[in-house]
Amino acid sequence: QVQLVESGGGLVQAGGSLRLSCAASGLTFSRSSMGWSRQAPGKEREFVAAISWFDSSTYYVDSVKGRFTISRDNGKNTLYLQMNNLKPDDTAVYYCAASRGGLLPKRLADFGSWGQGTQVTISS
Repeated sequence: QVQLVESGGGLVQAGGSLRLSCAASGLTFSRSSMGWSRQAPGKEREFVAAISWFDSSTYYVDSVKGRFTISRDNGKNTLYLQMNNLKPDDTAVYYCAASRGGLLPKRLADFGSWGQGTQVTISS
């Protein structure tokens, strides 16, 4: 059974940084493309970023390009999301996700397993 456990969320001021982590188990992490999504209050869940298992290529939604960096450590079965220059609009619950099997997920439907989420709150 796939288990994804996020950590690292919190409350920071606009312009600050956070690093989210996702500890994965129950899957062959080194052969799993992974990603992050988020859901703000009253809004639909939104794709944020993904990273390929094959060559660690990455894909980001336009609103976070240049500010967020997704990375992975296969030795630790851990996925990361470094978030810099945070804005109040980034406030959301952030979810880690494992791909259904594709090389580089680019939409929510490409993911088959989800974590419980970690809250990120950005104050203005």
